[in-house]
Amino acid sequence: MDWVMVLTTIIWGFLGIILLYFGVQLFDKLDPIDYRSQVERGNLAAGVIVASIILSLAAIIVSVIIT
Repeated sequence: MDWVMVLTTIIWGFLGIILLYFGVQLFDKLDPIDYRSQVERGNLAAGVIVASIILSLAAIIVSVIIT
């Protein structure tokens, strides 16, 4: 019984990571600003925006997986 719960947790975690990855990629495609190059050039504001997008997507994914 414990192995089933561990396997289920691993599967949900993997699904969450995949959804987060595709969510960030979708944001990257829809937004006209190239945040990756901005962050590489040291633009702190672009880094904060990317971090906030990742955190908000993670919060949404966690709440969907939990319910």
